Amino acid sequence: MTSPEPVESRTQTRTQGRSAQTATLAEIAREAGVSAPTVSKVLNGRADVAPATRSRVEDLLRAHGYRRRRAEATRSPLLDLVFHELESAWAMEVIRGVENVARDAGLSVVLSESAGRLTPGRTWADQVAARRPHGVILVLSGLDESQRALLTSRSIPFVVMDPAGDPGADVPSIGATNWQGGLAATRHLVELGHRRIGAISGPSQMMCSRARIDGYRAALETAGLPVDPALIATGDFHHETGYRRGLELLRRPDRPTAVFAGNDLQALGLYEAARELGLRIPEDLSVVGFDDLPVAPWVGPPLTTVRQPLTEMAEAAAKLVLALGRDEGAEAATRVELATSLVVRSSTTGPAGA
Repeated sequence: MTSPEPVESRTQTRTQGRSAQTATLAEIAREAGVSAPTVSKVLNGRADVAPATRSRVEDLLRAHGYRRRRAEATRSPLLDLVFHELESAWAMEVIRGVENVARDAGLSVVLSESAGRLTPGRTWADQVAARRPHGVILVLSGLDESQRALLTSRSIPFVVMDPAGDPGADVPSIGATNWQGGLAATRHLVELGHRRIGAISGPSQMMCSRARIDGYRAALETAGLPVDPALIATGDFHHETGYRRGLELLRRPDRPTAVFAGNDLQALGLYEAARELGLRIPEDLSVVGFDDLPVAPWVGPPLTTVRQPLTEMAEAAAKLVLALGRDEGAEAATRVELATSLVVRSSTTGPAGA
């Protein structure tokens, strides 16, 4: 039988482990010209540090590749959920999915909004460092290099859901098959006999929006139909823009007989534009949306749309960020795409006179 390790040896080992960590912090403090407690304040997101000092310490933490040990990084029972914009039924579906996972894990959800910016402000990053949540989920947003370094140094995992741009190969992300959804929506209209098919896209800087319009173009080109730039209007995923861009498309002398709206909210705005111009849906105009929000089956007529599994995507993002926080799923730091599917209702039919 192997004799137990002497108490002195175990104590020495623990002391050596502590000393190595302390030496690293002391070295950073010396290089920054501050005390070790000041470095600790920066690590813990304390507000009582001068901005210039905080920046200097953060730069050195990144240069040294400092990262808190998981055991050190005591977490609050929170998940941070950050939205690009927080004002629609779309966001509610995402919140529902994250809440489902957080509730089962005994966690609460902190909501933030980046006020339309594609990356949250620096103040937000400091607040997250101070809260020390179990993880951060960013929706239609991203992080700049300094924010990523700050969260990494605090051992706070993060996942991007439906990233606005390319998040990078090393950033875990959850998305949907947007290109396939745009293809399916437009192909459905082509198969009904439509030849002049318009589109109202989302913001051009968002990857999901570009992918949906690329799918729209691919469906037209595959069917041998021309892609007319005059029939593609740029929107912002809001109801009001669907209305305004819809009026522009439908007032054209050669108006489209069908329109693929980049999301359901724009499709509902397009409904209003059609009503204002005396056009009937689907007799005079076929409409396809994207998302399949809970309201889609209840509008008049019920909306044909591409179902994006928003709640399931949010659940997947929350489960992934918690797994990363447990040092699990390191191999999963890649983009995962959940399938979209076309849901045919009453807002589409063949063109009049076909």
